[in-house]
Parts: sequence; structure tokens; C-alpha cells
Amino acid sequence: MYLTTSEAQKMLQAAQAKAQQMGVKVSISVVDGRGDLLTMVRLDGISWRTAGISKGKAYASANFGVPSADLTARASSPVMQAFMASVPGEMVPAQGAVPVLRDGRVLGAIGVSGAKAEEDEEIAKAGVAALQK
Repeated sequence: MYLTTSEAQKMLQAAQAKAQQMGVKVSISVVDGRGDLLTMVRLDGISWRTAGISKGKAYASANFGVPSADLTARASSPVMQAFMASVPGEMVPAQGAVPVLRDGRVLGAIGVSGAKAEEDEEIAKAGVAALQK
């Protein structure tokens, strides 16, 4: 099983609509189960830095199969530090991404950056919720 391009676009559009409804400017990235980018948008007026951060949050969530917020407390552990060193610049263990799960398998993740951490996660959850409709 994998996340299709159509599903990735549907998630991106739902997350973008949620961000606009909330009145925040963000970058949104959707990655596959390995953390490779499928689609991304950086909304008008948001810093260029948010694009890489949103992808890094999604990468973390996809690789561990949990919301990226769950990884924040473990970020300083030796194992996590070793993993991050093995994938330099790819992973951002900070709140704002959630995995896409189907039948208990990780298909990918969606990550958001640019608003408050809780808002980023809320926007990401709206993206995943679009797949359940």
C-alpha cells in the first residue's frame, strides 16, 4: 500500500483550506512512507524556511509512524541523535505533523510549519481527515 498522488493532493488542499480558515500562513508538505516529498505548498507571504521545516516534520512522522510532537521529548536521546545524524537535515522532531495510517501501516505523513505548533498540528490533522471523507 502507498499514498497516491491524488490522495496527497486531496490532503494538501484540505490542509490549505484549514489554514486559510484559521487565518494563518504556513507551508504544508506531504511525504510518502519513506519520507520522500510527494507534494508541497508554501502559502503567499510565509518565510522560505517553513518549507523545509514542514517537510522535516512530515519526514519524522512518517519514519516513526507517530505525530511529530511525540518525538520532541525523545529528540535528545542518543538513539534519536544518531538517527538524525544519519539523515542530516531531513528530520525535524517538532509538533506539526501527523502520519497517514491505513490498516495499521504508515503510508506517509503531512507536516505543517509557520503558525503556532498546535495550529500546525491542527492543520495537518485536517489534511488526514480529508482521506476519511
